[in-house]
Amino acid sequence: MAEPKPPKPGHPKLIKAQLRIGPAGWSYKDWQSIVYPAPRPRGFHEATYLAEYFSTIEINTSFYQPLKPQHCRLWIERVSANTEFLFTAKLWQRFTHYTDASTEEERDTRAGFDVLRDAGKLGAILLQFPFSFHQTPDNLAYLKRLASRFQDYPLVVEVRHASWNEPAFFQFLHEMGVGFCNIDQPLIGRSLKASEIATAPVGYIRLHGRRYDTWFSDDPELPPHERYNYLYSEHELAPWAQRIRTVQNSSRTTFVITNNHFEGKGVVNALQLINMLTHEKVKVPEPLRHQYPELEAIADKPPDEPPLFT
Repeated sequence: MAEPKPPKPGHPKLIKAQLRIGPAGWSYKDWQSIVYPAPRPRGFHEATYLAEYFSTIEINTSFYQPLKPQHCRLWIERVSANTEFLFTAKLWQRFTHYTDASTEEERDTRAGFDVLRDAGKLGAILLQFPFSFHQTPDNLAYLKRLASRFQDYPLVVEVRHASWNEPAFFQFLHEMGVGFCNIDQPLIGRSLKASEIATAPVGYIRLHGRRYDTWFSDDPELPPHERYNYLYSEHELAPWAQRIRTVQNSSRTTFVITNNHFEGKGVVNALQLINMLTHEKVKVPEPLRHQYPELEAIADKPPDEPPLFT
């Protein structure tokens, strides 16, 4: 494997060519004035902005509907200044939460993914299954059919129920060439615990937060974002930094995605993980450092505008 080119000045420093850390998604109203500047400069785009700080973003809109090829081409252009950047994307829930997706729906799903892959910007496709997807013979058979259906892409499987925590399942993924997604989630009942497993050339870690009080809530008045309203402490991140190293040592490329997105908390934790793993200061979005003063300790330069009061 050829040595990667060093990142250009002002672009995110890579821990290694094989490790990429970034947030899940970019289109959140609550990120305005916290992650993103206000007012936004002319021509501002969220992906362009985030690509100044991170080497990956997980596309989550693909979970709700197929990506439009024209949007994918635009996103590729938006992040082009960071030549090391790769997207990952979630597979449409028609395939992971239902079992009757049609050939036409597969064709629509592939259209956007193919644009990203053909441009060399698709790092992985995440097959995210719900907690209710337990390991049964039928579910295992369906998973095998689904992985075979999309086997021409780099695939990663996320399951959340502890019934999947068996060596035979990990061996199955290895034989299929499919990565395993190690997750941090609230441990309720038979929730899958933290792990450091690699089953394919692509390693994957997702941090969801630890909102025990909202994770399985069916309160119709509870805003959906409250499931992800959680800021990890550095003490909580430290064991994950070690797990990331373990996964990275067994993978060709490892993605670490922070999904605790409310009010930019996942962006904070992604920057902290980069700092922990590189032992270097990091570039911090200016609005974010004012919202989260703890970032001052790892920022690579002083704030643009000093506070009025000290």
